Amino acid sequence: METLIAIAAGIGLAAACGFRVFLPLLATSLAARGGYLNPSGGFDWIGSQIALVVFGAAALAEVVAYFIPWVDHALDLIASPAAAAAGTVAAAAAFGEIHPAIKWSAALIAGGGAASVVQAGTVAARALSGGTTAGVGNPVVALGELAGSLVLSVLSILLPIAGLLLAVVVLVLVLWTGRRLLRRRRLPAQSADLPSP
Repeated sequence: METLIAIAAGIGLAAACGFRVFLPLLATSLAARGGYLNPSGGFDWIGSQIALVVFGAAALAEVVAYFIPWVDHALDLIASPAAAAAGTVAAAAAFGEIHPAIKWSAALIAGGGAASVVQAGTVAARALSGGTTAGVGNPVVALGELAGSLVLSVLSILLPIAGLLLAVVVLVLVLWTGRRLLRRRRLPAQSADLPSP
């Protein structure tokens, strides 16, 4: 049961990395220091003072930068691959003492995958906001992403099963919304190809 709870925490933290790269890593560091999370072997450094300072500074800079229109779009170029990496690290750190082959495979697939899907959703939301409001609405999107990252990180640490369930809901919503948007784009293109009567 302890392993399942650790896996739930890891996947929830990884999904939170899709909203913000460094905030879930900061939460993981704080949880490790406070004894709420027992990092996997080789991840003891995540609870160190230097990790806490580095993740704290990076999280603060990231949060502030996303509230600046157009800077947020530039950050997405960096954040997309960084989210997958951070999700993999957060998941692997939380997964506990399981065989390294299983831990890293699951961390790459579930952790990196969850972070990448959520990050793709945030990029799409920001692009839609930027296109419809000329970037004025992007701080609202940034606030929603910040809230998503905070809530998902805290839940994943304190109530891992609830964090996992919320992560699954977020992933399903992102995938469902993405599928609907793709269908809408295909319909006008297909109707343009139809011969006129």
